[in-house]
Amino acid sequence: MATRTEPPANVPVTDHYATLGIRSDASPQEIESAYRRTALEAGYRDNGWRLLRDAYDTLRDPEQRARYDAERDGFGPPKAQRKQSHNPIDRLFPNLPHGWRVAIDWVVTIAGAIAIVLAIKAWIVNPYRIPSSSMEPTLHCARPAAGCETSTSDRVLANRMIYHLRSPHRGEIVVFQTPKLALEACGSQGTFVKRLIGLPGEVWEERTGFVYINGKKLNEPYVKADRRDSDSYGLMDIPPRHTYIRIPKGYYLMMGDNRSSSCDSRRWGLVPRKNLIGPVFATYWPPSRISFH
Repeated sequence: MATRTEPPANVPVTDHYATLGIRSDASPQEIESAYRRTALEAGYRDNGWRLLRDAYDTLRDPEQRARYDAERDGFGPPKAQRKQSHNPIDRLFPNLPHGWRVAIDWVVTIAGAIAIVLAIKAWIVNPYRIPSSSMEPTLHCARPAAGCETSTSDRVLANRMIYHLRSPHRGEIVVFQTPKLALEACGSQGTFVKRLIGLPGEVWEERTGFVYINGKKLNEPYVKADRRDSDSYGLMDIPPRHTYIRIPKGYYLMMGDNRSSSCDSRRWGLVPRKNLIGPVFATYWPPSRISFH
């Protein structure tokens, strides 16, 4: 006669996980959901309801569940290893209701996205709008401002990081903070967009509308013939007057492509390196003007 096998002492003979129809690594939310679903399906049959309620009461309480799991070792199929969540919110708040967890996830995601955008604007790339006609027709400003050719201002992107890695180059369109004298000379100050023309150590001059660097005429294909002026300037003529023979170290001379309508270094002086924000590398708006510089 075969010997009858009895379950070991203190080992539960009813598998609460099987009663609820869940795995042994189920989360508190899964236990709650399974209990409600199974209760609706089982109705109020006396024995079934009691087993279901016993299973739910045991598994929903972390301490009772831990004791039950310890006693359950060796009973039924091998216990599945509970997967460790990689979500830091799950790790910090393991028993947080699902709705709250989703809400916190969204808040953290949105806050993170805003922080990334602000960091990009502060240190890498920032958009700017062209407010005046000083760079026409290279960059458009919007009518009804004087000299503007279109109804929509160009929007450009400037690389805020590159000047931390290399020196500025002649010919670049640069976003910079103006010297204080710009308010008096131009009626405005703040962030300007001009072309970098003169570099430190150079002798700059303008002769009847044409630029000369160290005595040699500069090739400027970006200046249209009808946009030139007929002025003549030397470094001694720009503010502070009678000061410079050469552009000092760490300073740059800026000019607009629309020379006859540009309030630039000829009016308010040189720009220190610390005021340079970065070169314009693209026009992104309007769509018809999308281009790289």
